[in-house]
Amino acid sequence: MACLVRTMSSEASAGHVLLGGGTGFIGSAFKYLLNCNGYQVTTISRMPGPDRITWIDVSSKGLPKGITAVVNLAGQNILDPASRWNDAFKQNVRNSRIKTTRTLAQAIADADERPKVFISMSGVGVYKPDEKASYDEYSDVSQSFDFLSQLALEWEAAARLPSDVEDVRQVIVRSGIVLGRNGGMIKQIYLPFWFCVGGPIGSGTQFMPWIHIYDMCHILLFAIENNKATGIINGVAPQIITNSDFTRSFAGALHRPAFIPLPALALRLIFGDERSKIMTEGQKVYSKRLNELNYKFKYDNIDQACKTFTNFYTSAKDML
Repeated sequence: MACLVRTMSSEASAGHVLLGGGTGFIGSAFKYLLNCNGYQVTTISRMPGPDRITWIDVSSKGLPKGITAVVNLAGQNILDPASRWNDAFKQNVRNSRIKTTRTLAQAIADADERPKVFISMSGVGVYKPDEKASYDEYSDVSQSFDFLSQLALEWEAAARLPSDVEDVRQVIVRSGIVLGRNGGMIKQIYLPFWFCVGGPIGSGTQFMPWIHIYDMCHILLFAIENNKATGIINGVAPQIITNSDFTRSFAGALHRPAFIPLPALALRLIFGDERSKIMTEGQKVYSKRLNELNYKFKYDNIDQACKTFTNFYTSAKDML
């Protein structure tokens, strides 16, 4: 449990974190981890309250005093099946990421007392799906090739502080598929797999860059505390797997068969062509930076990770 002991060696004492997106799947788990490690957390939300401010407050009043780190995890769920993939939804997806990140970047630049570090998210969708190519943080991603890659590039551009802001360390985490019992992909597929109607997505041969929510949250904490963490960091586990590999592992952990594939055509009908590519196409992505920084993964193997998702009543806190 995260509250029992600090697992990361710290180059900075616990401070005050301003957290955007602190009520989502990753954000709520990360907030819990921060609290357990002695940090004060102020969350940015739509409504004010205890330890909360609004995005309007940030835009009009700037950063609260005493903030030592700013982390933005805000972003509407792209794979929300209840939302049609139309121009209005795309704009919401963009605004929830780009506008919030730009708001924080501007507030940091304008602050008299700046935080030590600004951490923002992005996605591995910036890398073009290719069966032969391998990517790391040093790969060229200067050209977009679809909506999602353009979104990632603009998201990262919004996080860049002006060149004259030299006293704030900047980190952008390009996340793979975050796996945890209480949200994201696992939450959506748990019941189908439990009732023996799960299976691979499409051909199942597509790469699936992944990361356990434990490691995602600890990488974010690591980025706050390690002064050598700068620039782009790929938030992906070291083990390269395909969707079929994941399917076998998850079904095996649940002791269920998994032989009913979800056809790519069905996904296109449900999610639309652009969104369905998130599930039917993938990239072989490594994190050279985490290796260089000597980050130690707790879950570097998909079989080990999937065993933590089997309990029906597992809470987000149990994942950490």
